[in-house]
Amino acid sequence: MEGVSLKSRAIAFAICVGAGAFILSVLAGAGTASHADNAANALIVAIICAVMSWASADQALSAVADAVDSAIKRLAAAAHGDFETPTPEEVRACLPELADSMDALFLETRSTFDSIHNLAMFDPVTSLANRTNFRRDVERALGELPSESTSALLFVDLDNFKAVNDTLGHAQGDHLLAKVANRLRAVLAAERHAGREGRFPGMIGRLAGDEFTMFLPDIAGPDDARRVAQRILYALNEDIELSGHTIRVGASIGVAIYPEHGRSLTTLMKAADVAMYHAKANGRAQAQLYTDALADALSERLRMEQDLRQALTHAHFRLAFQPQIALTSNEITTAEALLRWEHPEDGTRMPGEFIDIAEESALIVEIGDWVIDAVAATIARWDRFGIQQRLAINISPRQIEQHDFFSRLRERMEHHGAPARLLELEITEGLAMTCGDAVFHEMAAFRKDGAMISIDDFGTGYSNFSRLRDMPIDRVKLDRSMIADIAVSDQARAIIHAVIELIHGLGHKVVAEGVETREQVDVLKVIGCDAVQGYVIAPPMDEHEFLDWARVERPALAG
Repeated sequence: MEGVSLKSRAIAFAICVGAGAFILSVLAGAGTASHADNAANALIVAIICAVMSWASADQALSAVADAVDSAIKRLAAAAHGDFETPTPEEVRACLPELADSMDALFLETRSTFDSIHNLAMFDPVTSLANRTNFRRDVERALGELPSESTSALLFVDLDNFKAVNDTLGHAQGDHLLAKVANRLRAVLAAERHAGREGRFPGMIGRLAGDEFTMFLPDIAGPDDARRVAQRILYALNEDIELSGHTIRVGASIGVAIYPEHGRSLTTLMKAADVAMYHAKANGRAQAQLYTDALADALSERLRMEQDLRQALTHAHFRLAFQPQIALTSNEITTAEALLRWEHPEDGTRMPGEFIDIAEESALIVEIGDWVIDAVAATIARWDRFGIQQRLAINISPRQIEQHDFFSRLRERMEHHGAPARLLELEITEGLAMTCGDAVFHEMAAFRKDGAMISIDDFGTGYSNFSRLRDMPIDRVKLDRSMIADIAVSDQARAIIHAVIELIHGLGHKVVAEGVETREQVDVLKVIGCDAVQGYVIAPPMDEHEFLDWARVERPALAG
């Protein structure tokens, strides 16, 4: 009932007890005395019982009231964030169930807050400080370091994590990240054991994905930072066992020095990122110290990346065509479609000047889509003119990694009405040796549609001939480096002859690219090469030049 206090309830209880005692006393004295005497006696008994009840209830209610007051004060403290102070003893003695409920509430709330804090400040996969936590701690340390201190920020980017994630799955990728974090902790622990603890211990964080950072607040100089970076490279280059697989992940590391390369964490992270980017571009598995020259190179790289985006938007690309000639029939077997970038300021730029940047920035997928569309349109246009000429295009690993690559390829071919039998896909030797079964199946299905599949740049990497035997391919293109000396070196001729015999034994045709002299052509013809491509035949030409050349300028190679 609203507005009723504990004290008023106690008074009501005492009145009820008194009334009950009065009635019982009247009933008990009926017939033994006059009515007046009986009522007076009963009233005395009722008053005594009511007073005793009130006294007892008041004492009990006083203890409850104190306990309730203590509980209210404790709950008010909890509302302001105090979940550590224990529940008052008077609450536990007088209201044990309430005390137990308060204990359970505070414990659960503390646990929830701890979980929220961990999620907000620590990476759930590695338990390292996340970006927010790492930045906060390092910025605080930078603000408190003595002015004469030299510190280092290391930016660690794993080299082969994506391949592990794609082949073994994200769960195993998370296990790998946790193992990498443990190795970074071990390196830092070894540094601390060697006396680097100081006032500010080193810190490790996971920024995102496969990117880690390490801050060393007190180093002797750049060489000291390089030494620590080298220890990290050694640690991450050792084999990691992962669900029955032996993984060697490796890393590229960028190093920035405080205060030489910056006095704020933001500046240091930018410098370390630039240095790491340079380590990646220079072959990976290495550490690079930031320099102004690296920053200039990165700026140029970023400018080129922006120009490539503009080239896609404004159609600054075009195709050039270089023929491949069969050595036995003198017929054009295929024309390779080669990409050219018509830069509005720099003029024509060759693929070697921009393909690496396109690969690293993922623009290669969009550029590859442009090439596919342009080649499909060309095949269809030539086909309408009665020119049945197969065109070959290079496919990058990033393109073929797209799960919908082959469906998009078919869609473009069908959109333009280009028959698959007039298209040849060239994949690199490295990709051929590492692509998964799903890519094999897609390649085989596209080959059944009539297309041809070739391995490009053969001889520049490691080749597994048993894998080559099982691949759904038609031709193998020998890299120019393999045939460069065949006209002057008996050993080079013997090697190429053996390779051609092996490839023929697997049922594939052989094309030699980068052929520049008639003497090379003569040797390749003798040792059984099927076709050649290179400047000895013709340079890459635009569409009209190529069509004119194909009609009237065919070189006589057969015979």
